[in-house]
This record gives sequence, structure tokens and C-alpha cells, in this order.
Amino acid sequence: MRPVLFDHIAIAVPRLADAEPILAGELGGRSTFGMTTDQFRFWHWRYEGGGDLEVLEPAGAAAGFLHRFLAQRGPGIHHVTFTVPSLDEACARARAHGYSIVGYDDSDPEWKEAFLHPRQAQGIVVQFAEPNPEGAPPSHDGDGHGRPTAPGARAPITVLGLRLSARSRERADAQWGSIVQGTRAGDGDGGTLVYRWPGSFMYIAVEIDGAREEGPLCIEYSSRRAVALLDDRHPVLGAVFKRLPAA
Repeated sequence: MRPVLFDHIAIAVPRLADAEPILAGELGGRSTFGMTTDQFRFWHWRYEGGGDLEVLEPAGAAAGFLHRFLAQRGPGIHHVTFTVPSLDEACARARAHGYSIVGYDDSDPEWKEAFLHPRQAQGIVVQFAEPNPEGAPPSHDGDGHGRPTAPGARAPITVLGLRLSARSRERADAQWGSIVQGTRAGDGDGGTLVYRWPGSFMYIAVEIDGAREEGPLCIEYSSRRAVALLDDRHPVLGAVFKRLPAA
């Protein structure tokens, strides 16, 4: 049976066109695929070693979920996606730990999905997706995004993973270990819990702080070249990017 894989980190922004010069140009991401739905448009960029960032832009009625997210929080990290061998089994694990499932949709045999709500899932949306292993990724729909990177683009950074905050070790282990089936690779710096998925390049690092609001803290990356990212919220992407030493 296929394992659970950490597929990508998703960022919500008002306009994809504003994000592309940063993700492809400044950070050297390779445009891969995307599409447009009734509620949103998305595109993916792949980085050296396998890290994958998705960017979402709202579409359709102003009452849509991305419109609400951006109105309440501004641009920033929206969700993490894990591909699973069985959507029903992943949902059953979540329910067994007291989580509710939202947005369950098995109408598309190529991509069945369900979500954990951030109110329960430590401040971030968690998407479970059961892809058809025989299916092809969505193709570009011709709206002008995701064109081949221009000649002379910078060398890609390496997207290592996502750092979050949780109120207790037990909550972190239940969500990222028992439900999402990550393997805790020992305690990192300062007691940080690090979860990995065999076959996935990226990790989830969780800082335990009972007094701090739960949720994403930063995207961790490394690079062998200078990168114009400060350790603060990016003015376009909204996310914090934290640089770690290159291996």
C-alpha cells in the first residue's frame, strides 16, 4: 500500500500574478501545474530536492473561503496537504481522536479530499487527498500563470519544511503522528518535535508552547546563494521564510 506523503505547503494571496515573480524568479521555483475552479485558482512551484509550494488565489463570489481567509488574516500560509492511500481510513483516524471532518468530497475519482479545520488542527488547515495513482496531474488551463521560467532565473532554494506552534506534546503527537502518520525523528532544537514521512522531502517541525497561539510560524529553507528574504512576514506572500544553513 502507498504511504502517507507530505505533498505541499499552500499559501493564499489576493493575486497569483504578484506571487509568481517571487516564487519562480527570486526563489528559483520550477513551475509545474495548476488550474482554475469556481472558487479559486492555484499553481505549484517545485524546489530543489522536492519541496513544493502551492499558491491560491480566490475566484468567484466574495463569500468564498479564500475571500474570508484573506479578509480575516491577509496573505499567508493556508494549509498543508498529505496524500493518503485511503481517504476513508485517514478520516476514521481523525474522528477516532475527536476531530471533525469538513469538506469531504469523493466525487472526483482522480482526487478525493477532506479537511481538518484549523480550530481543531492546531491553527492550520490540513488536507487529506487520495489521488488516483494512474491519473495525470491537472494541466495548465491557459490563464497566463506558470509559464516557463525566464532565461537567467536564479538557482532554486531548498524548501525544507514548515514550523508550527502547538500547546502540548500530546496534541502534536496525536495530530502529526497518530492521525497524519508522521514519524517523529527525535527532538530538534530546544525540544522542537520534528515529523517526517518516508518518501517525502519536507518535514513538519512543532514548537511546544502552552501560552502561545497555535498555528504556522515559518517556512524553513536553505540556499547556497544570497536570497532577498527577511525573517519577517513577506509583503506579498504573507508567510515568514526562515533560512537554515545549507547542508
